[in-house]
Amino acid sequence: MKLLREGVRLSGYLLLAVLMVFVFVQSWFLLHIVYWKYWSPGSTSFMDARLSQLRAKTPRANLKYVWIDYPKISQQLKRAIIAAEDMKFVDHEGFDWEGMQRAMEKNQKKGRAVAGGSTITQQLAKNLFLSGERSYLRKAQEALITLMLEAVLDKRRILELYLNVAEWGQGVFGAEAAARHYFGVSAGSLGREQAARLAAMLPRPQYYDRNRGSSYLAAYSERIQGRMGSAQIP
Repeated sequence: MKLLREGVRLSGYLLLAVLMVFVFVQSWFLLHIVYWKYWSPGSTSFMDARLSQLRAKTPRANLKYVWIDYPKISQQLKRAIIAAEDMKFVDHEGFDWEGMQRAMEKNQKKGRAVAGGSTITQQLAKNLFLSGERSYLRKAQEALITLMLEAVLDKRRILELYLNVAEWGQGVFGAEAAARHYFGVSAGSLGREQAARLAAMLPRPQYYDRNRGSSYLAAYSERIQGRMGSAQIP
């Protein structure tokens, strides 16, 4: 009986310790999000991971990354990103349940992962804080961070952050660096076709950086242009 009581007490202590760690970790995420409501991130978890990979091959490698404020980013690019990644962005609260269901059905039909249902907010959560690993634990943490982002930030700030930290090529991060890398112009000067092409690259940025003449990339860019007129931007 004494051993049983000791076991219950120990289990209680362990549960409390786990709970305290959980609260600490979530508070750490939340504090960063509150900070980024007013200030811009100098780097992200995903950017740090990419830089480590580059420096494993080239020790002096650096990322191409330049922050640009929301009003200075082309409206065409904003429309293209929403048209390509998340048409319900301004309406949902972080999750597009219908989109997720369609992606699951498409993946089941193909027998492999060919479509994703992640919203812009979910992708931002992953880029800011998480690794690229696939696990239920990581997806659960992504969901919690997504809820925090939607609770603390407005849609304009979420899109501004996403446009500035998204990966667009080998060591290329953010709309300004991408516009200069591919077209030699500022992100504010991007035209409709250029914006659609950048949006089309997002699912596989490093691949399309190496294969800019891809016929699929060109076709996908045209489809995005066809949807841009219906895209609502914050």
